[in-house]
Amino acid sequence: MQDVTTILVVDDELLIRTFAVEALETAGYNVVDAPDADAALKMLERYDYVSIIFSDIRMPGSMNGLEFARLVSARWPNIKLLLTSGAANRPADAPSGCQFLPKPYNYGDLVTRVDAMI
Repeated sequence: MQDVTTILVVDDELLIRTFAVEALETAGYNVVDAPDADAALKMLERYDYVSIIFSDIRMPGSMNGLEFARLVSARWPNIKLLLTSGAANRPADAPSGCQFLPKPYNYGDLVTRVDAMI
């Protein structure tokens, strides 16, 4: 396990993903990123140092962000989850303990939410 919290950012939109990565790195976190749940899952299977996942809900691939969050919650219960979407509210069927940050969010919103999860 690394000394600094590592966050996995999962979003298919490159500009949004890049913004989130930059915001979190500037706040002092280690950040890795993936363009979809399939790539993120491969990273989780290979590396054991991710503490928090920040994922969009609407993504292409074999599973969306909500399905990905459920899988992570079942397989890696110690990883904290923060989902985001243009929808106004946290999905009712999100895993227990999963946090939600509605889009659009800004740098401060994201960092404050992640800081509170540590």
